Amino acid sequence: MLQDNLFLSVVFLVFAFAAFLQVLYYLWFYLAVIRYRQNPERQESKPVSVIICARNEAENLKKFLPVVLEQDYPDYEVIVVNDCSEDNTYDILGNYIQKYPHLKISTVNRDPRFTHNKKFAQFIGIKAASNDILLFTDADCYPESKNWISNMTCHFHGATDIVLGYGGYLRSKGLLNKYIRYDTMIIAMNYLGMAIRGIPYMGVGRNLAYNKTLFFKNKGFGRFNHLISGDDDLFVNSNANKKNTVVEFRKDSHTRSLPPSGFKVWFKQKKRHFTTAPYYRSRDKILLITEPLSRVIFYLAFTILISLLFYWKYVLAIFGLRLIVQIIILVKGMKKLNESGLLFYSIIFDIFSPLINGSIYLSNLLTRSKKNTWK
Repeated sequence: MLQDNLFLSVVFLVFAFAAFLQVLYYLWFYLAVIRYRQNPERQESKPVSVIICARNEAENLKKFLPVVLEQDYPDYEVIVVNDCSEDNTYDILGNYIQKYPHLKISTVNRDPRFTHNKKFAQFIGIKAASNDILLFTDADCYPESKNWISNMTCHFHGATDIVLGYGGYLRSKGLLNKYIRYDTMIIAMNYLGMAIRGIPYMGVGRNLAYNKTLFFKNKGFGRFNHLISGDDDLFVNSNANKKNTVVEFRKDSHTRSLPPSGFKVWFKQKKRHFTTAPYYRSRDKILLITEPLSRVIFYLAFTILISLLFYWKYVLAIFGLRLIVQIIILVKGMKKLNESGLLFYSIIFDIFSPLINGSIYLSNLLTRSKKNTWK
């Protein structure tokens, strides 16, 4: 009996500490996103190069490229890298180039002796850029307003080299779509919040800007060039610091992407994203693993303690406190990032997402692919 009480006392202490870590993350990193006020000083508009890499994206380019080409910005070019496309991408771009003189096309032809990843196409676009400020998005994305370029690039003065934006997914029916949007929102609150706190560790290629000078000064994608992913997060992880990085997530600066069409497509995409995790800086890996690990411990300890009614009043009080903080932060975070209709699902996904992500990460370790996939 004494040993049982000792064990449960230890579990209770672990539970309380895990709850403390959870609340700390919400109040330190996630709350930073909510409280952040963006009032950038008006600066003279600098020339910008928007870079989009596309492989077999004819339909998406037809639908979304005009939104990029019709931005309310005085001096910019749009570079589309047509990377070995086998659909009618060339025809779509040919039609647009006649209408939009600021559209430039770089073509990468297929070579059976040479396979490459998206970083090579990105490099071709960067080399073709006429301007120092580079703004990136994807072919299946569109800016939510005509002020996207001006909002994302107005920060490039002083020491700023990198601007991290928010790229969400379009809302549609189904549980998978809700999970994708929830996952994207939580990841964004994490990397935006950490950047605000002076610990930038990643960005997303759907909405990211940096200087061409920085890219070549630090040898491009460097030692990560061989990886199938990481043209966005690993570049930021290697080059960002608290002095040269700012965040921009006003609603006019958001982009929206087509969500994966099914579970298999999403699973493959998520696996590809996780291939970069082992290459993050040690500090960032520790910070990133602490939150989901403490969450698993929190829910596991809660289940043990409440099932045995051990200090159940205190257990429920701690659980309730964390839940209140979580709900307040999520409601405000969803408003800030324009992600509606996720609150109920977010509370459920909060329990299972560490297990889902852990399973995908383990799957990567067990089935490492040597295939150099573009997307």
